[in-house]
Amino acid sequence: MRLDVVSLFPEAFTPLLNLGVIGRAFAAGLAELHLHNPRDHAVGRYRKVDDQPYGGGAGMVLKPEPVFAAVEAIPRLEPRRVLLMTPQGRPLQQVDLRRWASSCAQLVLLCGHYEGFDERIRALADEEVSIGDFVLTGGELPAAIVINGVVRLLPGTVGSAASLEEESHSALLLEHPQYTRPADFRGAAVPEVLRSGDHAAIARWRLEQQRRRTRERRPDLYDRWLRSGGQPAPEDPSPPAADP
Repeated sequence: MRLDVVSLFPEAFTPLLNLGVIGRAFAAGLAELHLHNPRDHAVGRYRKVDDQPYGGGAGMVLKPEPVFAAVEAIPRLEPRRVLLMTPQGRPLQQVDLRRWASSCAQLVLLCGHYEGFDERIRALADEEVSIGDFVLTGGELPAAIVINGVVRLLPGTVGSAASLEEESHSALLLEHPQYTRPADFRGAAVPEVLRSGDHAAIARWRLEQQRRRTRERRPDLYDRWLRSGGQPAPEDPSPPAADP
């Protein structure tokens, strides 16, 4: 997969090239990271990339010309998606990362900065993406999160593909508790079922723990799980009717 980032601060992304399995995926050629600075496409003596907003207001706004020029200079691979990092976007979910990892040959990520970006820049994007209901100084951290989340799903990045299926948010439920040696640490023991060797019992225990943990920590996800036809935790009342 080819990943192209348009950012005024491309140096923010170089740590990804040395970040554990993500860095090894880049080194192995499973993904390519290309960085593009709109300032390189700005004109004039000062290569100005921002300006005051029409109508007045605080701060400076990212100009459209350098961003359009930067995107139009990027080699195009199909299928491609252009993602605009913005707190006004749709909240990022695991299903989005899986969709991009499995169906795209190229992702282009646009990072705003300053007070915001000229509204016409939105026309470049296929999707607008938010990582939460808060505002950062720019889109670099959200873009890095998307890159991390997508690259780890590419075949060959993670040693065990099964681990990607069992983790939190893979099927609306949070992941079950995990334990390793020692069997007892400061009075906290590993549940006996996990040491029993009974794989069917272990599977039942893990699913029960997923349902309980999701109900307690993310009731919104738990409600979606029930409405999608998922079975409730044993002590729950009858589930609501599934969505039509």
